Amino acid sequence: MTGEPAAADRWRLAVDTALCIGSGACAGVSAHFLMTQDGHAEPREDVIVADDTARDAAECCPVEAITVSDTRTGELIAPV
Repeated sequence: MTGEPAAADRWRLAVDTALCIGSGACAGVSAHFLMTQDGHAEPREDVIVADDTARDAAECCPVEAITVSDTRTGELIAPV
């Protein structure tokens, strides 16, 4: 893989609210995440077209509460 996601690739976004500390870093780097009224992160959509900002959001989460995985294979994309 060249580092660029193929247009047809789909990624599943998930946030473990038990781990989430509400830092907001994910929402700051990716429009795919928002902060809820209770102060936790939440994906705007569960499945997205592959987007590096979603990977960046998972990588910048200080407690690794966000996971990004490939919908076809289940392979973990981030965090790594």
